[in-house]
Formats: sequence, C-alpha cells, structure tokens
Amino acid sequence: MKKYFEIILFVVVLGFVGVAKTQQSEPVPYVIMVSFDGFRHDYVEKFDAPNLKAFINEGVAAEAMIPSYPSKTFPNHYTLVTGLYPDHHGLVDNTFYDKDLDLQYSIGNRERVENPAFYGGLPLWQLVQQNGMKSASYFWVGSEAPVAGEFPTYYHQYDGSVPNEDRVEAVINWLKLPETERPHFISLYFSLVDDAGHDNGPDHEETGKAVQEADRILGLLKSGVDELDLPVDIILVSDHGMEPIYPKRENFIVLGDLMDKIGNPNARVINNGSHAHIYLNENDNAQEIINRLSKDAKNYQAYLKSELPEHMHYGTHERIGDIVIVVEPGHSISTESRINYGMENPTTRGAHGFDPYATENMGAIFYASGPSFKKGLKIEKFENVNVYPLVAETLRLKNIPKVDGDLKVLRKTLNP
Repeated sequence: MKKYFEIILFVVVLGFVGVAKTQQSEPVPYVIMVSFDGFRHDYVEKFDAPNLKAFINEGVAAEAMIPSYPSKTFPNHYTLVTGLYPDHHGLVDNTFYDKDLDLQYSIGNRERVENPAFYGGLPLWQLVQQNGMKSASYFWVGSEAPVAGEFPTYYHQYDGSVPNEDRVEAVINWLKLPETERPHFISLYFSLVDDAGHDNGPDHEETGKAVQEADRILGLLKSGVDELDLPVDIILVSDHGMEPIYPKRENFIVLGDLMDKIGNPNARVINNGSHAHIYLNENDNAQEIINRLSKDAKNYQAYLKSELPEHMHYGTHERIGDIVIVVEPGHSISTESRINYGMENPTTRGAHGFDPYATENMGAIFYASGPSFKKGLKIEKFENVNVYPLVAETLRLKNIPKVDGDLKVLRKTLNP
C-alpha cells in the first residue's frame, strides 16, 4: 500500500513539474500594434488589398471596430492605448479648451501635445514598463508626453515626412536588439490612408492607391517579422472610417450663422467640422442659447453636454463644451469663405468625427495575427475600448488599471 501511494505521489509531482515546464517554455510574445489612420472597415474589399486579405485569413478579423465619440484621430488613438473613452481619459477631441489650465489643445501645437496635463489613464507602454518590460513607439498619440511621469522606453517625436519604410525598418531593428533591451510592446502609426481620404473622399482612386500602399507596407512589416525567430503578434487597427462630403452648399453649415444664434461674441466656439464645442461664460443662459440654436436647425442638433445621447459615453468631462453641436453625417460646419471656395472648386472630400452609431462609414478596422490569436476567425463589431485589456492579456500583464474595456469581449480571439 505504501509503495502504491509513493507511485501516485510521484506521478502527481511529475504532473506539476510538467505544467511548470510548459508554462516556462511559453515565452511572453511581442506585440506590434499598427494603426493605419482613417482606414475604413470596408477598404480591404473595396480596393482589393492582397496582403491584408492574407493577413485576415491567417488570424482574426472584426466586421468593424466602433470608434469612440468623437470619431477623431487623437481621442481614438489615445483610447486604443488606455482602454478609456475620451470622456474619461481627458483627450476629448482634436481641438478643445481646458478652463482650469486656460489653454486650448490643438494637434498642431507641439507644446500642448507634449504637455502631460492633457493625458489621463495609463498608456499601454507605461503598463508594460511597470511590468518590467520595455516598450517602443514610432509615432502614437500621447507617446511624446511623460504621461504618469514616463515616456516609452524608445520613441520618436512625430514627423510626417519620415518615409514609411524607415518606420518599418526601425520596428524590425528594435526586435533585433538583445533580449534584455528588446521592447515587448511596439506602437506604429501611418497617416497616408487618412490623408488621401480627406483630400479625395473615400471612393476616389487616389484613396484606393493609398490603401494599396498601406497593403505594401504591411507586406514589408510581415516579411521582416517572419525572418525573426520570435513569437510576434501583429494587431492592425484604425482610429475611424471616412464619410464623403459632397460639394453641395446644403451639405455645409455656416459657422457665422451659428455664432449669430449663440448671440454672445465672447463665447468660445471651437469648430471640429463634424461637431463644435461652445464654452459659455458665467452669465450665459445655456437653455436660451440651446433654444436659439435649435430653432430652424438643419443638419445638426444642439445639446447641453449633460444631455448628449448615452451611447456616446460623452459629456461629463470639464473639457467638453457646455453646449455641443452634433452634425449629421455627410455635413460639415465651415466658414462662409471656405464654403464659397469649395463651391468654386468642387471636389468631394472626406470627413470623420461623426457619431459612429449614426453612420457605418465611421467603422474602423481590427485585424490580428500571430501565435496568440486564432486563425480564420471572424467576429462581430465591438467598441475600441476593448483593445487595451486584450493586449494586456496577450502580454500577460498584471496590475491592470480599471478601464472602460472588458477582456470578455475579445477573449474568444485568443488561443487557449
């Protein structure tokens, strides 16, 4: 009997040792998160992108990824790396006003972009570093500011003139560093598809050429990664889609007309095209202004910030205007002079920032491939706040902060 129990104990111990060895033999993967700004959810099929199609077949693809409101570049890129809605991480728009700081944030203002006071949450590169690993960013919103006191281990100040090939080469070189210096999380950004979409609209052949070039860039990255003897996951995302704005006068809302309805020349109005923030003074009657803005309103709605639709998850942060003008998809707020110029030089343009639940054209992409992900899996639409906990799980990170995303949404994309 004693010998029998000794045999059983020996088998159990061997089992535990085997599990431990299996766990130790599975190294933490490396994650490259790539953003093609403005890459709409249907562009792969619309413009026949072969490398992207192959990538999708090898991994996971969402029907679309739903941007956070407003579907603008800066708030959504920062949502992707914090897991928080813009209303909660504080980067509430591309351009906005902070009353406490008495500063206007603008994506073109280098001083503001590098000011950590504008960025809440804990970016993925910081979480990675807190878990004892290194991180890197070749252009990403927030990476140029010492958020929570630190930069990514390796990062570059944004310069849109840097050739896309150079960015890919730098990422591959980071992964060729000695193991102790090698970053486990890398973010990588490209603007070419967004630029073409704005200039020509989402249906133009020039936008198609930009998609084809993005496809080529992915091919370069994938080839470089495949030559490495490393477990690398690649996650492809975008921040938003693109809506066509046709050159018809009725598609434009005159900013001056809105100012007249506000009735206060001292009110601060920040126009973001698809929406506008109105920051009131102490003596302004918000409801009266709402009533004036709403009278004979065409192609927009005016909301008190506290009364914005619940699905937007937007309206509690102090940086959001006291009144928010929400424009219907396909329309834009602009000055009279710019509208007249547009009529004289009629060209279809592209725009974003609209309520992603009001138009499918705001749908972004989410594709993922690598050792952590299932193959050939198609999933339904989901909100982009859920990418953060997925990356954290992939990298086996601990002490994850409370975020708006939930791992339950995307856990099914991972291998057991």
